[in-house]
Amino acid sequence: MAKDYPALNAHQREFIGKQHFFFTATAATGTRINISPRSTDQFRVMGDNSACYLDRTGSGNETAAHLKADGRMTIMFCAVDGPPLILRLYGKGRIIPRGGEEYARLLTAEFGNTEPLGARQITWLDFDLVKTSCGYGVPLMDYVGERDTMDRWAEAKGPDGIVDYWAEKNMVSMDGLPTGFGEVPSR
Repeated sequence: MAKDYPALNAHQREFIGKQHFFFTATAATGTRINISPRSTDQFRVMGDNSACYLDRTGSGNETAAHLKADGRMTIMFCAVDGPPLILRLYGKGRIIPRGGEEYARLLTAEFGNTEPLGARQITWLDFDLVKTSCGYGVPLMDYVGERDTMDRWAEAKGPDGIVDYWAEKNMVSMDGLPTGFGEVPSR
């Protein structure tokens, strides 16, 4: 049932384009494995073997810490409507820091120069394996819509509150690894 591909094909790109969420999985030696769900509204396929997403503030920054320490990352999509399918992208990831030249270029080219409040970095994945599997065990569900909770949280915090939150919650992983988030951005 599982099939391996060296790169994305047109059918797989179409599948990704129809999904509403995905998961990122990362780990580093001696750390807990992190799995984070994300909305596909900020996900972009950048080529046959690369993808990125605009990463918004979270309760931690485990993905950044693991990528800094190890680099391995898997992104997984699973169909919850239509034909069953799971698609995973396996490769090496990196963080593109907010405020840098590459970040600005991608923000303009891929995200319409629109930066939601709380955007903290872009996560980039170069993958060398695309793996599909049946997805028969994934339940069928109806998509209702995106939650506005993150937007409301960010608005309530405001830009200064978000910077303070980054300093408190996003500089070190739960296992004590530095996230590489760098200097707290100036206000």
